[in-house]
Parts: sequence; structure tokens; C-alpha cells
Amino acid sequence: MTGHAIETVGLTKAYRDNRVLAGLDLQVGTGQVFALLGPNGAGKTTLINILSTLVRPDAGAARVAGYDVVAQAPQVRRSISLTGQYAAVDEVLTGRENLIMMCRLTGLGRRPAVKRTTELLDRFDLGKVADRPAGRYSGGLRRRLDLAVGLITVPPVIFLDEPTTGLDTRSRQALWEMIAALPDVGATVFLTTQDLAEADRLADRIVVIDQGAAIAEGTPAELKARVGTDVVELRDHHDRLVTEIGTDGTAAGLRRVLGSLPREQRDLRVVVRSPSLDDVFLNLTDRKETAA
Repeated sequence: MTGHAIETVGLTKAYRDNRVLAGLDLQVGTGQVFALLGPNGAGKTTLINILSTLVRPDAGAARVAGYDVVAQAPQVRRSISLTGQYAAVDEVLTGRENLIMMCRLTGLGRRPAVKRTTELLDRFDLGKVADRPAGRYSGGLRRRLDLAVGLITVPPVIFLDEPTTGLDTRSRQALWEMIAALPDVGATVFLTTQDLAEADRLADRIVVIDQGAAIAEGTPAELKARVGTDVVELRDHHDRLVTEIGTDGTAAGLRRVLGSLPREQRDLRVVVRSPSLDDVFLNLTDRKETAA
């Protein structure tokens, strides 16, 4: 288990009769944005908690930044930053006060703490609200402040557990830009999300998990290629989706799809589009159900 920012082998965790992780194997390369994709209950947050030393696994092994998460937990904690689904800031303090306080707690002196706070307020576009109590921040501003706190020092590994949950479109896109830039300052980003567009936009590599096991892995392009080059949508006269079918992107492939339609579907409207990660997830889920 060497040569990766994060690696797990046979990782298992259960709560009573609920097996959350089922022998999970993962490898995350250094300096990339890695996305762990899956529905609620798939085991994403449990995995984050194990990798950040908050929870012990029942079996298997995991290393983060070269350290074993059980035997070398203090070293792991010094090598990571963790931002969860909800902003963990003091609502009474201003944004500036939150950052200065956390800078001092990490060991910075007063002047270096003020300097680093000013840098972070600028980087995360928080200058205009820096002296407003954090309790009056919008969800997007709170999330930016939380991420800024987590990056007072840039650790080798940054865990982001569904960081854009509940954000509006503009705030989500702004945070995406900030996340995408993190490898440029030397960090490996481990991102969990249910947002397929988020994974498509940010991730160098994706693992899809369901019921605690990995069911697919690859780049966004590789995963979408599993569905087909194009997706044919069939819509009724109310523009409601009736069905969709993957094709190879050729005219001959489109003719084959249309020629295979039942007679009652031949008067439907045809829309051809590129596949998305939504198609990948549905495709994988359908295959699992068929095999069961």
C-alpha cells in the first residue's frame, strides 16, 4: 500500500446488521480531484469518517498520505483537512474572527494569523462580509468560510463530504472553481457527492459505489463511454420522456435503435444527446438489478 495519496484494501464496516462498507478497495493518486459517487446510504460518509480517523474500520486497511489510519492516526490528522456537509463555524463571531481564531489554534502568531486571514478572505471572495457575524451569512458564504478555515494550512489531502449540499446554482459553481484549483497548490482532493454534474465537472477520476462496494471506476469520459457515444431519448407529444437508449453515435446505430422500436413507439419524438453521468448511474443500477 504505497505510492498513493489514499489507499484502502478490503475495508469493511457494519453497524449492527447494517453492512455499510463491504470490502472496499480504492486507490487515489496524488494531486488529483477524486470523486466518490453514490446514493444516500451507499457508504460515502462512513468511508470519509474512517479515512479521517473519526471511525475505526471493522476489517481491512487504509492509508492516507502514507500513514495507517488506525496505527498512525495522529499523523493522518496532521495531513488532512475535512469539510463536511454543514458549515462548522462559530455563528456569533465574524468571518474574520473565525479565521483569526482558527489560525491561532493552528499555532500561528498574531501577525501571521492576521496576514493569513486577509489572504483567505481575498481568495474566497469574503472581504465584503468579513466583519459580519457568520450567523448572518447565506449558505454559500458559510460554505466558503468553512472551506477557508479548512485551508489555513494546505494539507496533502483534503476531504470534502458533499460540500455543495443545499447551495444555489451560483454559489455551487463558485465553490466548484475553488475546488478545481486545489491541486494547483499541492493538495489531493477526495470528494463525495450525489451530484453527478459536480463529479463530471471536477473529478479526474470517479469511483461509483453502491451498498458499500465499488461498482465502476474511471474518468468521467470512460464511464460515460460505457453507456454509448450518444443517447436516444423518445418523448411523447407532451415532451415527457418515455424511454432512452444508448447508441454508438453512428447513423447506422441510430437506424438500428429506431428500427427496433415497437410499433406503438414509432410516432414518438426522437432526441439525440451525449450521455451524462446520470445515464451511467442508471445503467449500472439497472445491470445490478438484472443480475440479482
